[in-house]
Amino acid sequence: MGAPLTDRPAALRVQGLSVTFTGGPIEIPAVRDVTLDVGRGEVVALLGESGSGKSVTARAVMGLIDEHTRVDAEVLMLGDVDLLTTTTEQRRRLRGERMSLVLQDALSALNPVLTIGDQIGELFRVHRGASRKQARRHAIELLGLVGIPGPGQRVDEYPHQFSGGMRQRILIAMAIALEPEFLIADEPTTALDVTVQAQILELLDSLRTTLGMGILLITHDLGVVTEVADRLAVMYAGRVVERGDADSVLTRPAHPYTEALLRSVPQAAQRGGDLLTIPGSPPSPGQVPPACSFHTRCHMAIEVCRTVRPPLEPVAAGRLAACHRSQELLNGVPA
Repeated sequence: MGAPLTDRPAALRVQGLSVTFTGGPIEIPAVRDVTLDVGRGEVVALLGESGSGKSVTARAVMGLIDEHTRVDAEVLMLGDVDLLTTTTEQRRRLRGERMSLVLQDALSALNPVLTIGDQIGELFRVHRGASRKQARRHAIELLGLVGIPGPGQRVDEYPHQFSGGMRQRILIAMAIALEPEFLIADEPTTALDVTVQAQILELLDSLRTTLGMGILLITHDLGVVTEVADRLAVMYAGRVVERGDADSVLTRPAHPYTEALLRSVPQAAQRGGDLLTIPGSPPSPGQVPPACSFHTRCHMAIEVCRTVRPPLEPVAAGRLAACHRSQELLNGVPA
């Protein structure tokens, strides 16, 4: 289950990652036994509904957790660095220099009382010991790299003076400032119109090629996945239920949840008809069924699905799925 699915040098390797919230009267398992890897220069999409554990996984990798959260893993490697043995200070130094995070809410992530130049330049002053003049020059270069027009003038402006799409570009500029080898983009196109969304995706695709970064793209938007992902992992109720090459998974899903997500995407040919939906809702992290977490919503569920949790295992070349009926689904056998 833990074997890499890519031949590229690994920017990130995660095996057996579990995240548990410990602050309440009972411990709540938010992420369970997640295994994935991201190669250098590769985009891997982490796909799933809200609440499936995508962002919790990202924050655990980055070390952005509080005292009421426990992280366990068999392997957690950033390139050649074992993140399981790093201290809090070492992990803090790695953020920005070797791994970085782009959040979805740019207006909240940026400091409203500091200029964009000061916020980008701080990275160079703290991590590189640059002077203010040098840091400002780097900030201008980065704004130009991510497509901000007139960067020499706009570097002295404040976040509220930029549009939503421009603020998202600024967050990306901050994330790539020190040329990290690994980038997590957490819903980077949420709430942006489709034109700006396309520009942001094109920018990420260009940067991964130019800088050779591995990118973990967290999203629930299948359109985004189709545009840029090389491989994908589908999460449901805190577990990865399918992994593989993006084209193969999207063309022939091996898990009913992936198939249901694809069916729920609006199609032009179905204009005027009812939208297909997945019945029910995901289980609460504290009340996950002991067997297959998806069986209460699955049209293919049989008795074994209600009693035995399916392991994530190979179902085809370069494909893994956690479903008792994956082969039937791949072979097109009707439920």
